[in-house]
Amino acid sequence: MKIMSVNAGSSSLKFSLFEMSTETLIASGYFERVGMEGSFYTIKYNGEKIKEEVETENHTKAVEVMLDRLVSLNIIESLDEIDGVGHRVVHGADKYSKSVIITDKVMEDIRSYVELAPLHNPANILGIEAVKNALPNIPMVAVFDTAFHQTLSKKEYIYPVPYEWYTKHGVRKYGFHGASHCYVSKKITEVLGRNDLRVIVCHLGSGASISAIKEGKCIDTSMGFTPLAGIMMGTRSGDIDPSIITYIMEKEGMSAIEVMNDLNKKSGLLALSGVSNDCRDIEEAERSGNERAKLALDKFVDTVVNYVSQYYVKLGGLDCLCFTAGIGENGPDIREKICHKLECLGIHMDVSKNNFRGELREISKDGEDIKIYVVPTNEELMIAQDTKELIG
Repeated sequence: MKIMSVNAGSSSLKFSLFEMSTETLIASGYFERVGMEGSFYTIKYNGEKIKEEVETENHTKAVEVMLDRLVSLNIIESLDEIDGVGHRVVHGADKYSKSVIITDKVMEDIRSYVELAPLHNPANILGIEAVKNALPNIPMVAVFDTAFHQTLSKKEYIYPVPYEWYTKHGVRKYGFHGASHCYVSKKITEVLGRNDLRVIVCHLGSGASISAIKEGKCIDTSMGFTPLAGIMMGTRSGDIDPSIITYIMEKEGMSAIEVMNDLNKKSGLLALSGVSNDCRDIEEAERSGNERAKLALDKFVDTVVNYVSQYYVKLGGLDCLCFTAGIGENGPDIREKICHKLECLGIHMDVSKNNFRGELREISKDGEDIKIYVVPTNEELMIAQDTKELIG
């Protein structure tokens, strides 16, 4: 059975094609600058990498090119080999606690959640519609970023704001990166051979979030009503005093939308370092003596440590701390700094095990009760697994 995972952004389209009998990646690709000048794609398969500039005026055209190349490059013999397509959908509100087969009603719901995720759901809808046009008879599945976090208790997801904001407008914590947190949770359960684990997953990338997971169910997560909440990120501020927004509006003559844009796209590591939103660039600057780069990294580490400490208490202890995503998988120095600050909780890293990138490995000291693991995430495979399960 061959399943395709699709993740559509506002000007991008990412895909992975899996052979699900062995959960093997057959091919993956990324279309960039969709709907813009200079659009191009990259496809990787069979150890090769193909890059080509191609005009993709919209997502429909990008999907047409993607499917054409899968056949013309002999990755598959025909489109009939594709048994199902799973789509990443950022927001499913509180209605969808698991992945679902896409129907007209599901599409109606996804459209109704656009105001909850105005930067993401519209792009996800474009991706779904483009694939449906090209493959009208293939079953498709929506895999929601918010679904894994729907196990939060009301005490955890409710905000202490006027209650009618929740009842009338759906203001509550939703959480994001659900496919990644779910995948890592399942993988570490498999690795350690236990179903009773208390796990904290640190998904540390340009977007970053932390989840507390007990016996496979999320009990709390750092992102909130939007992905802006929680720890400091590449360009997002994370948690701040909300009064800052109106204060800056008045001082700078900015609109609320302009301030929110700055908090989403001009804050975080980028703002504090003045160098980049990429940890690799900031670490290089720190080694050159850049004090703001050091400040940015120190602040990032502290925000992670604060959430891990909080979730340690909520879980009543900890069995495993997991690092994943771009920084978590490929940032040994950041991992070491975080774990060093957590030693008072009995979290002890073996530094000699930590000098690697992008592999599934244990990095805790031998014999420690609390294990530390690096677990490469695979959201695309998680999407494909859910799709396979639902379409049979």
